[in-house]
Amino acid sequence: MVINCQSFGLHELRDTKYEKGLTLVELLVALVVTSIILTAVATLAYAMSAANDATEDRGEKQAQVRCATLRISELIRQCKLICGAPGDDLAVWRADDNDDGQININELVYIERGPGRDYLRLCEFPSPATSSINLSGIETLMTDGYSVNYVPLIPQCSDVEFLFDALPPNSKFVSISFGLVENNVVRQYQINAGLRGRAGNLLDGSGEIVSSDDD
Repeated sequence: MVINCQSFGLHELRDTKYEKGLTLVELLVALVVTSIILTAVATLAYAMSAANDATEDRGEKQAQVRCATLRISELIRQCKLICGAPGDDLAVWRADDNDDGQININELVYIERGPGRDYLRLCEFPSPATSSINLSGIETLMTDGYSVNYVPLIPQCSDVEFLFDALPPNSKFVSISFGLVENNVVRQYQINAGLRGRAGNLLDGSGEIVSSDDD
């Protein structure tokens, strides 16, 4: 009887140890489940990060478009004339600051799109010079001798186009179209503005500004 009790106790101990352990199959299943959970968590984290980056990129681009729209629209509405579209630029007589009826260099603003038509910026001339500029001379105006101030509006875009209801200086309405990449997709935008107080009365029959010395 003593031997039987000892044998029973040993068998019970072995069964208990077996029940408390993990088999190789159970261990492999646990590892697979853990890896699936970790993969799902990593995928979710990446998706959330990508969505956050996309939201930030779109927000930044939208802010650029709003700023450019406000700045350009106000410039066009308040300007005296759309002087011309020389090369890759749009020349605007923003105001007659000294009321001399002539275009001075410090009253001229260029809306630039660049040779690749891939950006929008303003080019201003904070110069004290008051020498007048003919409209015909704007096409070949050399600005190297003047102080220049550049104001970036949209640093990177594509296919910038200037459209008019009539050729400058007879334009009363301007439209600027361009493409902007948002989340790897090109979206098309358009800025439209019309002149409120066009100084057409200052133009002669040839399309030039009438000199203040003319009779």
